[in-house]
Amino acid sequence: MKEYLKNEIAVIWKPELCEHSGICVKMLPNVYNPKERPWIKPENATTQQLIEQINQRPSKALTYRLLEKE
Repeated sequence: MKEYLKNEIAVIWKPELCEHSGICVKMLPNVYNPKERPWIKPENATTQQLIEQINQRPSKALTYRLLEKE
């Protein structure tokens, strides 16, 4: 499991559940780029865009948790 943080959200990737379908890349190509490191850049989308995209993934390889505001 790996977490990628943005101000109010943490995107969590569980590689063991990933189906490698590429849908995440197709939906938010500015966020997901497997050729770069880190390959997930949550700062390139709004929190709402991330939540909507992650909620559409049936494998649960991508999940999120909202971070507490300081």
